[in-house]
Amino acid sequence: MKKCSLFVLCGLLVLVSVGSSPPEVPEPDPPEDLKPVVDGNCAFAMDLYARLRDAEGNLFLSPYSISSAMAIAYGGARGNTEKQMSATLHFLPDQDKFHSAMSKLRQTLGKVDAGRRIELNVANGLWMQKDYKFSPAFLDLVKHKYDAVPDPVDFITDSEAVTKQINLWVERQTKEKIKNALPSGGLSAITRAVIVNAVCFKGDWASRFDAIMTEPEPFWITPAQSIQAPMMQQQHVFRYTEQDGLQILELPYIGYDLSMFVLLPNERNGLPEMERRLNGDNLAKWIKGLGDRTVDVRFPKFSTECRFSLKQTLSAMGMSDAFSESRADFTGMTPKRPLFIDAVEHAAVVEVDEKGTVAAAATTSISMTCSTPSRPPPAAFHADHPFVFLIRDNHTGTILFLGRIVDPNK
Repeated sequence: MKKCSLFVLCGLLVLVSVGSSPPEVPEPDPPEDLKPVVDGNCAFAMDLYARLRDAEGNLFLSPYSISSAMAIAYGGARGNTEKQMSATLHFLPDQDKFHSAMSKLRQTLGKVDAGRRIELNVANGLWMQKDYKFSPAFLDLVKHKYDAVPDPVDFITDSEAVTKQINLWVERQTKEKIKNALPSGGLSAITRAVIVNAVCFKGDWASRFDAIMTEPEPFWITPAQSIQAPMMQQQHVFRYTEQDGLQILELPYIGYDLSMFVLLPNERNGLPEMERRLNGDNLAKWIKGLGDRTVDVRFPKFSTECRFSLKQTLSAMGMSDAFSESRADFTGMTPKRPLFIDAVEHAAVVEVDEKGTVAAAATTSISMTCSTPSRPPPAAFHADHPFVFLIRDNHTGTILFLGRIVDPNK
C-alpha cells in the first residue's frame, strides 16, 4: 500500500527573571466556553504524566503543545477514531465548539502584557504535498481556527529541502532554542503534510534570585545518596502551603500572568507516592490552599532534556484506532483513503537559573499513512530532593509545561 506521512512539531518556552514585588497572582477564571477545554487539557496533562512517570530520571514535557498539535489532527478525525481521540485527549466531542474554544484559548494566551517584560506566543504551521487533495473544510479549519496558512511543498521530489525549510521555521518561532527538529531523512516521498505547533514564552521572575547567594549544597537523589548541586537562595513573601505530605510553592513571573509551581514531598523518597496522587483534582486542591507566607527558598539550578515516543503511550491510553492502518478514519482531512498515525515523537528541554528559565519542546513526528494577618516564622522550602514542577497561565489555568527533577545535574 502506498504510504503518505504527516509530521507534527510543537512547543517552546523561554523564561528569564528580574524584579521583586509582593505576589498578586490572579486566580484562574476562564470564560465559560473555555473552561471545558482548559479542564480537558489539564486532565490530559495528568493522564500523560501518569503514563510517563515510571521511566527513570528527570522528566519534562509540554502537554499544552502536544494537545495543540493533536487538536489539528483531531479536526480530520471521524467515526470511532474521532471518539477515541476525544476520550483520550479530553477533547470536546462537539468539534465546532472544541476548535472555537481552542482558537479562543490561543488568542487569550497571546494577550499577555509584553510591556511588563512578558512574551507568550503560540504559532501553528502546515506544510502539505502540493498535488495531494485535502478537504477544503479541513484547510479552512486550520487556517481560521489555528492561524496556520497551508504551504504547498513537494515532499515527493525534494523532501530534504522541505525538511530544511520547516526546521528554519521552527528555529525562528522558538528563537533558535529548537534546531534540527526534523532530522535528515525524517521526511520522504511518502510524506503528505507536516503540522507544526510552537509555544514561545519569555518572562522575568517577580522576585529574582541573587547569583551571589548561589552555593553548592547536597541534593539527595535518594535517601542515602547525595550530589553537590548549585542551590539558589532567597527569602521573600510567596504563595505557599503545606498539605498531604508535601510543600507547594508558587514562583510567579513578573506581571503575575504566569507562574512556576513546585511540588516538593516532605520525605526524600516521597516522589513516587506524590506522583501517584498527582491528578487534576488534587492539583487544584493543593494550589487552592496556597496563601501568602514569608518563605526561605532554596531551589537548584538545573537543566534537562527529554525525548520520548508517544505512539505506544497514546495508543495504550485509548486512541489505538488512530494508529491502525485498517481502522483509522481521518476522512475529514482528505477524501482519499484515510490516513493513520504512524509515529508521535516529543522532545523537551529546560534550563533554570537565577535569571529564570529557558525551555523548549517539540513533538517531532506524527506520521500518517494512507489507508496576610499575623506573620508566622518563615517557612523553609528547601528543594534538596526530587520534586515536580509545572508552569501555568494564571488567568485560564492552562498548564504549559510539566516535569520533575530527580537530579539537577543531568
